[in-house]
Amino acid sequence: MGVGAGRKPEWLKIKMMSGASFAATRQLLGRHSLHTVCRSAMCPNLQDCWSRGTATFLLLGNVCTRTCRFCAVGKAAQPPALDPDEPQNIALAVRSMRLKHAVLTSVTRDDLDDGGAAHWVETLRTIRKLTPSTTIECLIPDFQGNDAALDLLMAEGPEVLNHNIETVPSLYSKVRPQASYTASLKLLSRAKELHRLATKSGLMVGMGETADEVTASLRDLASHGCDMVTIGQYLQPSPAHLPVERYVTPEEFEQYKAIAEAAGFRHVQSAPFVRSSWHAEDYAQNSESLS
Repeated sequence: MGVGAGRKPEWLKIKMMSGASFAATRQLLGRHSLHTVCRSAMCPNLQDCWSRGTATFLLLGNVCTRTCRFCAVGKAAQPPALDPDEPQNIALAVRSMRLKHAVLTSVTRDDLDDGGAAHWVETLRTIRKLTPSTTIECLIPDFQGNDAALDLLMAEGPEVLNHNIETVPSLYSKVRPQASYTASLKLLSRAKELHRLATKSGLMVGMGETADEVTASLRDLASHGCDMVTIGQYLQPSPAHLPVERYVTPEEFEQYKAIAEAAGFRHVQSAPFVRSSWHAEDYAQNSESLS
């Protein structure tokens, strides 16, 4: 049944990597003054992804208006103004990195009327103008349930529309106090039913949820048209963040994978270090048949 939240178990020890590809990725991102969720969210897979020449671009700056207790991204009620050069700089980086599949995400900007949807659209269009063969995955916030903003972005037809529920409903007030589990499910359903997009979501475990709650959430996602799912271990970014309740064993992750597959998901990744955009290109290969 997992282990307590003391010392990290052996299966959570990170193998450090570096080399030419890692350095080149870091230098390119710095040259274009770009933010990545890899660095801003302190992702444990940063070394692996950057060493493979991939990264997940962070739109709308690197300061979020929400106070989710699991996330390491900076927070403020009034973040800096949007950078008008960001869409072009991201597109240039995608071209320089020769990405076949580009993953975009963003902070949540509740201070903006459209939540930043128009900025998202400009970024997608600029990438497609410079590298039309690159497939795009959008890991989006909920835009406060603003259907017009959601439709504006979804109408661009990203190859994968990703939105994470993050955790089970009983933990939302503790983990995502400004978000709605129901709204997140409706967002995924809208992407599938109205826009016919390939859809993806993810959740973290080890935050105090039960196995039955995870099973119920997986079934909720499947019943709302979600095609793909990621399940990974929550890791506390700092002492100020939500503590880890327990470390879920690799065997339990395998059980969650079997449950997800039985629920009807077409692609499942379930393991301690799995994150929403990790090895996202594997999902993209099957996205055409899912939309």
